[in-house]
Amino acid sequence: MSHETIPDFDCLEFKWKAQADLYDATKHMTREEQIAFFRRRAETGSFAELFRTSRMPRDGAASPGG
Repeated sequence: MSHETIPDFDCLEFKWKAQADLYDATKHMTREEQIAFFRRRAETGSFAELFRTSRMPRDGAASPGG
């Protein structure tokens, strides 16, 4: 497996900026608003399909909340 190297890309800087942006977007939200914010992001973001399939009950498994 090969990985492409991106010149002058700082992974930690990228992560810290993403975390700072999330903090700025949620710092004045209540806990309930934060939960709704992250659920919306999970349902509409780049991992939305994975989120949907991971929440589906599997054969023989109990459904969530039931």
